[in-house]
Amino acid sequence: MAGHDEQRSPKRRREDERREIGRNDGPLESELEDSFVTVVTEGAERLHRTVRTVVITGFFGGIEVSLGIMAMLAVLHETGDHLLAGLAFSIGLIAIFLAHSELFTEDFLMPVAAVVTRNGSVLQLARLWVGTLLANLVGGWVMMWIVTRAFPEWDTVLAESAHHFVDAPLSLQSICLAVLGGATMTLLTRMQQGTTSDVAKIVAAVGAAFLLAGLQLFHSVLDSLIIFGAITTGGGVTYVDWLNWFWYTTAFNIIGGIVLVTTLRLLRTKELVNAERDDPSPADG
Repeated sequence: MAGHDEQRSPKRRREDERREIGRNDGPLESELEDSFVTVVTEGAERLHRTVRTVVITGFFGGIEVSLGIMAMLAVLHETGDHLLAGLAFSIGLIAIFLAHSELFTEDFLMPVAAVVTRNGSVLQLARLWVGTLLANLVGGWVMMWIVTRAFPEWDTVLAESAHHFVDAPLSLQSICLAVLGGATMTLLTRMQQGTTSDVAKIVAAVGAAFLLAGLQLFHSVLDSLIIFGAITTGGGVTYVDWLNWFWYTTAFNIIGGIVLVTTLRLLRTKELVNAERDDPSPADG
């Protein structure tokens, strides 16, 4: 066997080594495992939070994302450019990251991974989703009321932005915009979990904000707060209009985040998922 190895050319040996690495995930395995453990551990921690913690964290998330909307409206009012406004909106996602609060759509990866690996229950996931979403909306409504009273000159651009969403029919385009909105936020969570660099995490937040607000993707929380602002200023939008848009946007945000990001990620690490499910020891957190 040793003689056979010596007879192989250096090129052939390198090719065999690459093939073996490709089969075994060699150099990536430790990184994948570290990331997987972090995702499951934090997901389990979120699932086991008290209702009070869920509500407070979500309430602050709604307040902080409203700061991004305030910046976005300022840029839209001055320039009318949605792409620049998307960059300004990144202030909101950066604030959420640095302040350790969260949006409803950030819970499509880690808590779901914890449930799949049997570190939490579906009931706990439902409680987390409902509590965070309601708290996001209440906190955001309060903050948008304050913002609209502080800057009444933004009423026109706010109404135009709200009508972009509520006037959209339930069509293939609207569904795809909502799927992309959910996938973008879940991918942001995945990217931020994949690095220990705060600078890289902030860069990821800026990129996600550009896509969400700059391209006017449909996002259940972000766009609801814009609509709430228009409702409170008499922008020709009602809560019925909001609900007609909100129900399908939320549903397809969930589908986009779970199907396009979370499920594929769990399939990529299925060996780790199976090992975690078979581990009888209690979950971390």
